[in-house]
Amino acid sequence: MTQQTAASAGDRGGLPYALLAYGLWGFVPLFFKLLASVPPIEVLAQRIIWSLPFCFLIMAFRRQIGDYLGALKDWRVLRMLLASSVLIAINWLVYIHAIFTDHVLAASLGYYLNPLVNVMLGMVFLGERLSRLQMLAVAIAAVGVAILLGGALDTLWISLTLAFSFGVYGLIRKVVPVGSLPGLAIETTVLLPVSLAIAGYFIWAGDGRGFGSDAGVSWLLAAGGVVTAVPLLLFATAARRMSYAALGFVQFLAPTIQFLLSLFVFGEPLKPAQLACFLLIWTSIAVFSFDIWRKLRAERMMPGA
Repeated sequence: MTQQTAASAGDRGGLPYALLAYGLWGFVPLFFKLLASVPPIEVLAQRIIWSLPFCFLIMAFRRQIGDYLGALKDWRVLRMLLASSVLIAINWLVYIHAIFTDHVLAASLGYYLNPLVNVMLGMVFLGERLSRLQMLAVAIAAVGVAILLGGALDTLWISLTLAFSFGVYGLIRKVVPVGSLPGLAIETTVLLPVSLAIAGYFIWAGDGRGFGSDAGVSWLLAAGGVVTAVPLLLFATAARRMSYAALGFVQFLAPTIQFLLSLFVFGEPLKPAQLACFLLIWTSIAVFSFDIWRKLRAERMMPGA
């Protein structure tokens, strides 16, 4: 089997996980809209708290508790997961804030940009080379972002924070030598003390909006652990089985769903600057997708592939 064929086989092995992860992420705003009355920081804390027992249940079933404990004793692994835990917490908080403040459109733009951020990170840190078409795609996207500086600066920080925080998070999870489930469990373990303190404060404050104030809200906050853990586990598995460029290509599914939700379900207005930016981003995606298709087609036509 040639090196190219092996790479393609690896991509196919991770594709179902990637499609499920990004499909679920696309519809996540519908779930978090149900919690819009709860402070975003409390939603974040509850996500983390309820994700951990869910991870432990699955680890016990898959007999991975030993992997979890072993990774905790490895300072190199733990140090990398400390960094990834901070990044994913920032990503979650900004995303929840975007949903609660009716900026799902800005969030979708951030995740449209993320594949192009992945390409740049892969070039800088993984030694992956950018083709001319990929460089063109990145340049077109940069022009789109520049337009937002003039017409939608108030939400640009949401898009860029989401794109870069999740891009770097995915990069760390790709190279850290730990399984997807034990890694996620360690990340939530690291974030647990602060999360418990935040949750305890809101319960003590008793503002009548968060956990314990209403049975329905409490159950939804607890369900946030499942909503959080399942797509991340699928993503982490896909990230270890696919090239970073191919993984970024699949990611277009989630922001497309979010974009449609923002316009047709949540009724968000589309500013002229945002429309111009989206048109350039979609052009960039078309160029990027054509380059990926061209490479895959060339691999299939190679002798012995």
